[in-house]
Amino acid sequence: MAENNGEQAAEGGKKKGKLKLIIGLVVLLALAIGLSVMGTLWFLGGSSDSGSEAENGESQEPAHQPSHYSSLEEPFIVSLSSGQGQRYMQVFVALQSRDQSALDAAKTHQPVIRSRLRTLFANQAFDAMQTPDGVSQLLTESTAAVNEVLKQEGAPAIDRVLFTNFVVQ
Repeated sequence: MAENNGEQAAEGGKKKGKLKLIIGLVVLLALAIGLSVMGTLWFLGGSSDSGSEAENGESQEPAHQPSHYSSLEEPFIVSLSSGQGQRYMQVFVALQSRDQSALDAAKTHQPVIRSRLRTLFANQAFDAMQTPDGVSQLLTESTAAVNEVLKQEGAPAIDRVLFTNFVVQ
């Protein structure tokens, strides 16, 4: 009997030792995970200030706003200056803006915008409109012309002018 009690005590000691080892490993693993998360946040620049901004609903980056589009009703057909005779350009124009009020203002002031764009298009050289750089420059100038009209009227600016169809002959 004494031998059985000694064996049971030895088994109980082994079980307690394994249990302590398992608990120690679990605590060590939890500590390692916690430290790695804290280290990652620290290296990525997380601070207590960013947490308070997120709680207040404020963020440093503005929310993505979708673009809105508006097409000018009629295409522009203008004659171009060329040393080879009469040349024509036909352009369908659309406006892009993230601010719907800018497109609404452009629609309201469309006669002035059309007049400004028609003058701009008519002053182009045929050879320049044959190159991608010339068309790109015309897009930039068109955006500036539309935004100038909108600025004079006290309206917000558009993002850019798009040519949805462009023909030169």
